Amino acid sequence: MKQIIENCINFVKNYFKNDSSGHDYYHTMRVHTIAKQIAEKEKADVNIVMLSALLHDVDDIKISPSTNANKDNARRFLVDNKVDEKTIEIICNIINEVSYKGVETTPSITLEGRIVQDADRLDALGAIGIARAFAYGGNKNRKMYDPNEKPKLNMTENEYRNHVSTTINHFYEKLFNLKDIMNTETAKKMALEREEYMKEFVKKFLTEWNGII
Repeated sequence: MKQIIENCINFVKNYFKNDSSGHDYYHTMRVHTIAKQIAEKEKADVNIVMLSALLHDVDDIKISPSTNANKDNARRFLVDNKVDEKTIEIICNIINEVSYKGVETTPSITLEGRIVQDADRLDALGAIGIARAFAYGGNKNRKMYDPNEKPKLNMTENEYRNHVSTTINHFYEKLFNLKDIMNTETAKKMALEREEYMKEFVKKFLTEWNGII
């Protein structure tokens, strides 16, 4: 398994080499590192968690819509590395459950899946989360902020997928919801501090936006 993990790291490094949306190789590696730590604390299958974390974005609908349905990229890697079919299905199911889906978001059915969900969501919070939000917004040519555009709250999955927002609105529409949907006790504790940091940032941003000194 150690060799497969190393191969997987090389695979995602090459796959995301040109990404500038915040869903890059380093995001994947942070999710992998966080997920591994949570898995060890929560007594989960660490190998399943590591592979799922490493592959969680290679078929993301935002990046590879054509491969998303069947998780083609993840499956191809796992088959090429002779991972057994049962494990492949477990990993693909975990990947399928990771993404945030608005108010329709539900926890993964397995402990390993819930851990990967938590790790991915944690990387959307805190200082890194702030940087990634603006990187993604810039990559998609979105405004940083427009006081005339109000956040759209409690969106369904379809509404969330098709909604174009400002980066600051994204904090209210998604990021400030993540703390309350963390699955594991380990992630809940980490999320609390990261969310507080983000709220202070947004408060400061709006103060400066309005030219208040």
